[in-house]
Amino acid sequence: MTKQQKITLSASRDIPLNKLMLSQSNVRHVKAGVSIEELAEDIARRTLLSSITVRPVLDDSGAETGMYTIPAGGRRFRALELLVKQKRMNKTALVPCIVRTDGLAEEDSLAENVQRAPLHPLDQFRAFQAMREKGRTEEEIAAAFFVSASVVKQRLKLAAVAPSLLDAYAEEEMTLDQLMAFTVNPDHTRQEQVWEALQRHYSRQPYEIRRMLTEGAVRASDKRPQFVGLDDYIEAGGEILRDLFQQDDGGWLQDAALLDVMVREKLAEEAEAVRAEGWKWVEVDTEFPYGHTFGMRRVHGEAVPMSDEEAARYQALKAEYDALEAEHAEADELPDDIDARLGEIEEAMEAFEARPIRYEADDLTQAGTFVSIDSSGRLRVERGYVRAEDEPVEEVEDVGEVASAPVPVADIDETATSAPDDEEEDDGLKPLSDRLVMELTAHRTLALRNALAQDPQVAFLAALHAMVLRLFYRYAVDSCVEIEPRTAAFGSQVPGLGDTAYAQAIDQRHETWAGNLPKAPEDLWQALTEFDSCSREALFAHCVAMTVNAVRDPYQRRPRAIAHADVLAGTVGLDMAKAGWTVTGDSYLGRVTKARILEAVREAKGEDAADRIAGLKKAEMVTAAEDLLSGTGWLPDPLRTPPLPEEDAPEIKLIDDADGGPSDDDPDTGEAQSAEDGGEPAIGDSDRMEDDDPVAGYAFAKTAAE
Repeated sequence: MTKQQKITLSASRDIPLNKLMLSQSNVRHVKAGVSIEELAEDIARRTLLSSITVRPVLDDSGAETGMYTIPAGGRRFRALELLVKQKRMNKTALVPCIVRTDGLAEEDSLAENVQRAPLHPLDQFRAFQAMREKGRTEEEIAAAFFVSASVVKQRLKLAAVAPSLLDAYAEEEMTLDQLMAFTVNPDHTRQEQVWEALQRHYSRQPYEIRRMLTEGAVRASDKRPQFVGLDDYIEAGGEILRDLFQQDDGGWLQDAALLDVMVREKLAEEAEAVRAEGWKWVEVDTEFPYGHTFGMRRVHGEAVPMSDEEAARYQALKAEYDALEAEHAEADELPDDIDARLGEIEEAMEAFEARPIRYEADDLTQAGTFVSIDSSGRLRVERGYVRAEDEPVEEVEDVGEVASAPVPVADIDETATSAPDDEEEDDGLKPLSDRLVMELTAHRTLALRNALAQDPQVAFLAALHAMVLRLFYRYAVDSCVEIEPRTAAFGSQVPGLGDTAYAQAIDQRHETWAGNLPKAPEDLWQALTEFDSCSREALFAHCVAMTVNAVRDPYQRRPRAIAHADVLAGTVGLDMAKAGWTVTGDSYLGRVTKARILEAVREAKGEDAADRIAGLKKAEMVTAAEDLLSGTGWLPDPLRTPPLPEEDAPEIKLIDDADGGPSDDDPDTGEAQSAEDGGEPAIGDSDRMEDDDPVAGYAFAKTAAE
């Protein structure tokens, strides 16, 4: 039996750095891992932790020349060269090397890189934790391993997960993504409960783990935490759960009861400040239902003018701003100090322009204010609303009922309205009898109808005037046109409706128009005549839009009205997804059956996606479906706009003179005059309004309010 030869290890030797040179046999050509600069710093701190593998350079006769090539360890060699270049190490400094002569140089390089076992992430987590326990700060650990402090915090967070879960991760029963999800809640007991519950679930997705660990918590992005302030909440003893591994919008607030108390207290303080302004009443709540002001008259105050001192300061700022802009008008880029100064001036000017609003004393004694929180967490104060019961009692003129065609006159009792015969023979001037006045005005009413029917522009103005009176001036009776726009107050039944983008756009548009209309209803007609045509059309569109009611109410079925709403939506091209509606657990998924949820996922993401979540329980299915449907633009059937029927529009036949007069603007030719012909622009021109906001951009005429 042949005796087995013992293994002899390659010799180690300290070789001067200037005797070493890189070999072309190094298999590493792609840069990866720590940079040369970082490696040099690590060597300077800890010296060289592993020897460099070298091979002697031989001459033609096979004798060693005293020089050595480096097939494995080139990055360490470059780091040492950098330290020499930085004069932090001598070029003759001795370098610990392993000298090899057998085999191929490429084999040395390949073996050193391939056979190196990477560190398991759990070992790295625990190593960071051990260093932290020995007094190293997170910043010191980060500097030692050339990572950011946030990375160290993440690793320490992972190491703080329940030991049983770390063991499951080490045994590959759990993925790293799942382990990271468990860091959201530091409670080990709760972590273990969730992990045990997941063993019985079809899905173990990280988002499901986060949801289960944050049940009952309030997102920091919610308007209530934004209102009270996260710092104040923490100072009051509240705790916030954070997710260091993905965007968490500020985390989750654990103490919902404490948050509610803080919200109520802060709202009460703000309400006291508003109440001190002298309002008759102040209502306070975190959120009022959309439409809570319907049926109330709104009083508007006037901006407090600038004092002489404020006006002078404002003009000085404006002059400085204009001078700086003119001085640097030709510059491609503003200097930093000039740009900063312009920003300061803009802020100062905006502060002057944001004038406080002053209300009349009579308005304060009649009107009240709503104090709440808007969707972004800012204080919302809605001032100047007069309830119906607080309206002053005034003598209202008896306008009666305007007769509709045909005007009835035969039913009036002649004896009740006529004077006795002997009084009729009196030559003195007496008031006309009620009967006669009624007959005469009936003739005038029909004649006025006929004349108005032949003047579309004035008819448009009259309809606009009537609707604006009803929508902006409560209890106004200043129009003979009996058009009664009604605004359905359905918003109180829909939580969160007032925070939507479309509701806020309507409210903002309504407030903008209210500020541009005269205070007194008797001044409205003159003001409307001074508006340009585009402004009138925009106001008309707003008023008509405020009367739309496409709500499907189970107690008031209106199939024809709903059918018309579909046609109207198709005509204006309504897309609820683009308008801002999104499918969530609260808006839809959590309020329908599992079959409906699967139907939505199937329509938006396909059969495979629906099958993947089909076995989940309702709560888990809602969460998974919300994630799958995000960004797809999927809409439930009641929100979809059906296509318009492809039918030719019916031809409208104009009435000629024999039928009661032409319907056009030119009495001679019978042809409608366009804007190019010098006439008023036709109502409904498709290219009239190009801006998405039908108020912004229109040139308002000077109104009586101004």
